[in-house]
Amino acid sequence: MTGIDSVQLKEVIVHKIGNPTRTEELKLSQNALTLNDDIVQGMLTKYFLSPFNESEHYHFTHLSDVNLNEVYTYVTKIFEEPKSFVPTSALLAQFLYSKSTHVKVKEGEMYLALFDEVPFGSEYKRAIGIFKSETKETFLKVFPHGTSLEVIHEEGININKLDKGCLIFQNNKQEGYTVCVVDNTNKQNDAAYWVKDFLQVEPYADSYHNTDKLLGMCKLFVQNEYADKFEVSKSDQIDLLNKSMDYFKTKDQFNLQEFAEEVIHHPDVVDTFMEYKKNFESSKNFAMDDEFDIHLSAVKKQAKTFKSILKLDKNFHVYIHGRRDLIEKGYDELTGKHYYKLYFEEES
Repeated sequence: MTGIDSVQLKEVIVHKIGNPTRTEELKLSQNALTLNDDIVQGMLTKYFLSPFNESEHYHFTHLSDVNLNEVYTYVTKIFEEPKSFVPTSALLAQFLYSKSTHVKVKEGEMYLALFDEVPFGSEYKRAIGIFKSETKETFLKVFPHGTSLEVIHEEGININKLDKGCLIFQNNKQEGYTVCVVDNTNKQNDAAYWVKDFLQVEPYADSYHNTDKLLGMCKLFVQNEYADKFEVSKSDQIDLLNKSMDYFKTKDQFNLQEFAEEVIHHPDVVDTFMEYKKNFESSKNFAMDDEFDIHLSAVKKQAKTFKSILKLDKNFHVYIHGRRDLIEKGYDELTGKHYYKLYFEEES
């Protein structure tokens, strides 16, 4: 998140959250932090808010009624009665503790913070942040000892690496607020307790999430389904990835039928892609629109993960940016090795 210099950190409290299946304890603080050091306030604000992508919005949900979502209820209580901050933080900590039973959930500190003047588009909003630090790092501390200097090691938190976070803006209450989420320790979904079990949030069906999810699905389709169902080379896979990304970079709007005809093209592959999309939406429990405005921030995010590198043994890496027709694959019986021919006009 950018533009956080104007943010006012009003209140913060810290609780220790263990994993009950390992008999680790829940330790509740009785008081909020004493925020009388401007440097510490600035460091905490940066630690809490910098990792968020302000374009990626979620909202609280529940199977029957969002008012039954525990985190939504506690956050609403704090927004409406700021004096309930400390006792409500204990209820949030107890709820997180009850959801921290997965074997991969690490012990850590839960921070609850109340902010004012947080940038939200062209406005500034009140916001509540829930954060958890799980990863500890070792630091060296140099200190004077008589006429010399000594060094000891201490464990602490790297303020440039937030493990988990949730920022709730006082906005769209009836729809489950506007929520931003960070989860940097469960990227493989081994223990997605933070998003699914604790927060119970889902993405808004907006242009950012449609763009992000569709591109992410395209990458998985090419790497898995396309490679398994059809006889294609690695260069063919890279070519389809490049064409998919080029479509999103050059178009203002996404149209599923147009994308299928221009990018995927082959009827059999199109049918497989459509079926894969349907199964993907079902397994992820969300739907992607067939038409939507393309969000450039989501395209830039996904572009970092679209690999156009053809790795040949340990000797060569070939970067393919387009023109699949200028690449020819073959097999040399004399040497018993595969080869690629690359056609070009100029060497630079």
